[in-house]
Parts: sequence; structure tokens; C-alpha cells
Amino acid sequence: MSAVESKTTEGMAAELNAIIDHYQDHKTNLISILQKTQDKLGYLPAEAITHIADRTGIQEAKIYGVATFYTQFKLKPLGKHNIMICKGTACHVKGAGAVEKAVLEHLGIEDGGTTDDGLFSSNSVACLGCCSLAPVMMISGPDGEETYGNLTKESTKEILKGIMAAR
Repeated sequence: MSAVESKTTEGMAAELNAIIDHYQDHKTNLISILQKTQDKLGYLPAEAITHIADRTGIQEAKIYGVATFYTQFKLKPLGKHNIMICKGTACHVKGAGAVEKAVLEHLGIEDGGTTDDGLFSSNSVACLGCCSLAPVMMISGPDGEETYGNLTKESTKEILKGIMAAR
């Protein structure tokens, strides 16, 4: 019995097996396997990585190497609302640092962290492709994604307060 089967439900192991079995060449499809796993689970828990390693014959260290190299992969669960703060050149020049500071201070977390109540996660990203709205952040949640632009420290805090009040 693999680690994922002993620590989680058999149903989850079956879902992971279906994902893995979909790809005949596991080594060249590792990223796809990890993407589909994260789509199912919301992140890549250690038990899932162990299970993937057991089923594919790929060393766990290699899987972790891929999962930590690409910023799309998360090894910890994200909050209900994931905040992505653009740190691209235009946003940087127009005050992304103040926006990031406002988010992190207001939520009491560090970049890449999740609030204790699981409501928010925050991550800085290289670019959101909304340079004309700089500085910008995107918040994804159960109802989709919303992009907020021309932010200030004050407007950022008001957006977060609004989301908190609506929960």
C-alpha cells in the first residue's frame, strides 16, 4: 500500500492512478501528471508525490525538483482567495512594493503564505500582463478571477476588507 493510500482515501489513490495511467511515458509527462494532480487536489501534498514516485519509478527528489522549479506548482494548500501581486517592471515602477506590503501586513502573512483561517494566500508573480493598470493584483476565488489595477496601499486594503466582509 502506498503512502497516499494509507494516509488518504482509496478514492484519492484511484484518482491519482487514473491520472498516472493516462500517460504512457511517465518521465516525459511528469509535468502533465503534476498539473492534473494539482487540478484534482488543489496542491501537491507530500503523500501524492510519494504515490506518483511509487507508481512511475521517478525518484521523489526529481519530482520535488520539478515541482519547486515551476511556480505553477504549490506544495501547500492555497487559501480560498489566492492573491497574485504583479512584480513586473511597470508594476514595480508604479508602486507594487507598497501594494505587496499592504496585502502582507493586512493579512499578517509572508509572501507565499496563507492566512490561518485559510481565506487568503498571497504570491508575488513576475507579470500579469496588465501593464496599463499598474500596479495590479489578481485575486482568484470560488467565483473566478478578478483583476484590480491602479492600486494604492489604501485601495488594496479596502479590497481585502470587502472580500472579508462578503464571506
